[in-house]
Amino acid sequence: MARRVNEHSIALAREWRRLGRAATVVAVLTSPALFLTLWDRFEWPLFWAILGTFLGIAAVRGAIDVVAHKLIPAPSLYGVEEELRAEDVTTRRRLWYWRRKYWRLFLLALAVGGVLLLIVAINSITGDDTSVGSALDAIGDAFVQFAPILLVQAPYIAIIFLANFLILFGPMLMLGIMQIKSYEPGDANWGVELGDVRGQAEAKQEITRVVSLWQSGEDFVKAGGKRERGVLFLGAPGTGKTMLSKAIATSFNCPFVTIPGSGFAQSFIGMDAVLVRWLAWKARRVARKWGGQCIVFIDEIDAVGSRRASLGNSDPQPHAIPSLHDDLFFGPRGALTQEGDLVLETAAWRERLFAARADPPRRIYPAFYDSIRKIVPGYAGQGSGLALNQLLVVMDGIDEPPPLRKFLTRKWNTFLDAMYIVPQRVGKLPLRKRPPRPRPEQIYFIGACNVDVERLDPALVRPGRMGRHIYFRTPTWEDRRDIFDLYLKKVAHDDELDTPAKRDELARITNGYSPAMIDQVCSLALTYAHDDDRDRFDRIDLLEAMTTVESGVAIGQPYPKHEERATAIHEAGHAVCGHLFMENRLSTRLSIRKRGSSGGHHQAMEVEDRFGHWRSEEVGDLIWGLGALAAEHVFYGQNTTGVTGDMRAATTRAALMVGFRAMGPTSIDLSDRIEDPEERAEAEERVRDRFLAIGRQIMNLSPGGLDTNPYRATLTDPDKRPLVAGLLGQGFVVAYQTILQNRAATARVADELIGAGELYGDDVTSLLDGVGLRKPEIDVLDEATWPPI
Repeated sequence: MARRVNEHSIALAREWRRLGRAATVVAVLTSPALFLTLWDRFEWPLFWAILGTFLGIAAVRGAIDVVAHKLIPAPSLYGVEEELRAEDVTTRRRLWYWRRKYWRLFLLALAVGGVLLLIVAINSITGDDTSVGSALDAIGDAFVQFAPILLVQAPYIAIIFLANFLILFGPMLMLGIMQIKSYEPGDANWGVELGDVRGQAEAKQEITRVVSLWQSGEDFVKAGGKRERGVLFLGAPGTGKTMLSKAIATSFNCPFVTIPGSGFAQSFIGMDAVLVRWLAWKARRVARKWGGQCIVFIDEIDAVGSRRASLGNSDPQPHAIPSLHDDLFFGPRGALTQEGDLVLETAAWRERLFAARADPPRRIYPAFYDSIRKIVPGYAGQGSGLALNQLLVVMDGIDEPPPLRKFLTRKWNTFLDAMYIVPQRVGKLPLRKRPPRPRPEQIYFIGACNVDVERLDPALVRPGRMGRHIYFRTPTWEDRRDIFDLYLKKVAHDDELDTPAKRDELARITNGYSPAMIDQVCSLALTYAHDDDRDRFDRIDLLEAMTTVESGVAIGQPYPKHEERATAIHEAGHAVCGHLFMENRLSTRLSIRKRGSSGGHHQAMEVEDRFGHWRSEEVGDLIWGLGALAAEHVFYGQNTTGVTGDMRAATTRAALMVGFRAMGPTSIDLSDRIEDPEERAEAEERVRDRFLAIGRQIMNLSPGGLDTNPYRATLTDPDKRPLVAGLLGQGFVVAYQTILQNRAATARVADELIGAGELYGDDVTSLLDGVGLRKPEIDVLDEATWPPI
């Protein structure tokens, strides 16, 4: 239903139109008298007399409009026809123009009048001529005397001001500008194609679709679609975000402007906003040169795009599910123990490992920042937010008309409207400048960061800016196999590494490796081969290179013989229990070579990334962690100090299972063994107490580091603590019986490990498969079942 228009407002608008036309006719009819006055009486030249007459008519007409609008209200034209609305726009422009001109004339008259009154007052005191003419002559003489001096001195004053500005801000601003790097097609060969970005198939497909549509989506735009303006890369450091951006710039033959987010940090408020404007100017300049398109890549965008404090929650924490790695993550490999002897690759482990490798936040000149923070109250390094605000403005206005062209068009059209007698058009020929078109340059913003999207400002990541988010995952087993396929093509290697089985093994044993680490391992392996006068490397060279990349050169100091075997028994206990009870897990490494503080380790991985785990899988991991303690008790009747970390890891896992995952110990049911209910209940109670006693002993062996939230709540709860102890007791009994009933096989694994020093991939799994391991048979009513701990 159409909206009913106020007839009174329409009638008033039409009366305004008649009044305006009548006033214009009157002004034109009186123009000959003004022309004759200027030309004949004041003897102005013909051209100036005509021009003066024209301006005089416009000024009188403008004065009528200003006065009339003070006396008569303007109509409301909501919902009226297009013609009346267009006339209303012209009328408002005229009114705005002449109102400002007369207001300025009034202020000028006040200023001149004040000066005249001051001169007259001074002359009356000194006894000089007090006439207005004399005062005007004095003003004229002063102007003639001082105007040349001002004109001569003005450039010097401007140069001195500019020099001081450059001396104070120039070096700091220049350091920021130097971080803005632009690469035009042909300037730099990145050596990176889209095919070189491996392990991120979904991210490549998505960004290729977006950029292709952005570059040549004319049909998409004609169909009503709107090109996106920005995209955000999210993911752990080292997953290929920067590499993919370089591949985009190379593959799409497009200019590329880049700056780190920390590059916007400046010493004084406002300088960061200047850098953002400079970045936009540089991007537009290279875009005009290369077909109107440019990619702007901002790495570490969280340095400039973090949530503003005014939003109330400046550092939101996502609702993350508690992870074992929140408390157990040690060393550069993210081991579960302080000794570094248990490593389990999961998706959560990879995320934390890659995050731990992130570079610290960069600053342009940290020493200067630290000193200037103490003396400058407006220190921008604390986060003024101007850079973010300016970046948002730039992203919104990147396709707006040029400001100068828009300003000149508006001024010219307003001036012609204010002259009243210049029509809008003559026939089909318009006499006004058309509004400038939006900029033809297409600037596409790509941001990359390592933090959760919740930590970024909502205004930055909303639709219309960086509303599309592309997540980069840490390389999985399959991803690493794909990455090896890329880098092994570039270096000389033995043909045996080209079989699918060997490629699969290489991907399996490089747990937590980034593409850059795999590249480095391949190059380093070739170095070892060349040092041995071989032109290509083999599997042994690759394994040695992995050792160096992960933790430096292995320590060559030998163990004492008895300690070497004890260490091998310790690691074999982990491997045997893990091989039998860990579900969806695969051993990838078994070692007794010293690296740093680690004397050896057993490493495993999830066969496939999982988002949830069954209780049986969690219990299997618990038994794996307790396997070394069980092996030491089986072989030596006591344990070494090397189980300290194992006990902490086991206690933490059990507390997590009981306190967060509703996974308590297995219920004791002897109904198939004892028929009498009372006797059966007593026996079940005795079994539970024995599990509880063993578990309490193991908990007592753990360090006090777990006395922190969230595990403290579970371990100090009078109801849950016995469940944790019972779970630990059950896990240890199973581990103990596993080693006891597989004693010979465990000893064989330890002997093989002593001989090799380190086993990888297929060597580990073949050894564990070949020694004849079997799950134990446990009778809780048999005294021989219970370990003497």
